[in-house]
Amino acid sequence: MKKMMLLLASMSATSAFADVSVQMNLVNDKGVADSVGQVTISESKYGVVFTPSLKGLTPGLHGFHLHENGSCDPKEKDGKIVPAGAAGGHYDPAATKTHSTPWGEGHLGDLPPLFIDADGAGNQAVLAPRLKMSDLKGHAIMFHAGGDNHSDHPAPLGGGGARVACGIIN
Repeated sequence: MKKMMLLLASMSATSAFADVSVQMNLVNDKGVADSVGQVTISESKYGVVFTPSLKGLTPGLHGFHLHENGSCDPKEKDGKIVPAGAAGGHYDPAATKTHSTPWGEGHLGDLPPLFIDADGAGNQAVLAPRLKMSDLKGHAIMFHAGGDNHSDHPAPLGGGGARVACGIIN
């Protein structure tokens, strides 16, 4: 009995948070559109792991970020409607105002890029070593058209392009 109690205690101490599944939908200037799958988020001793199960997307690398607000609604900016603009910018609680690598000192919401294969599917997990599960609730995860060079040069925010798909972490 004592061994069983120790085993249960060690299992519960391994992860204080349950995995979270986030529905991902395409976004456009009219709002949220079709589902493209989900991203399962789990905690490891190395950080937070984002495991996509996505389909129907443009092949290649896509910028991937945790955004400030838990909304995927469009929002007007500079006279233009921005798909999922209500999600705000990249999550940056330390106000670094710096786009950087997931392991760097910039936005906490800068994540490794998502890889979408030639069939339009994305299934490769990415690790966010600076995030904890407690950081995520009430924020949106987003991926963008094109890759992300984790720099503000030559283009702002890594040159990732338009917001393609969004999901809200509850």
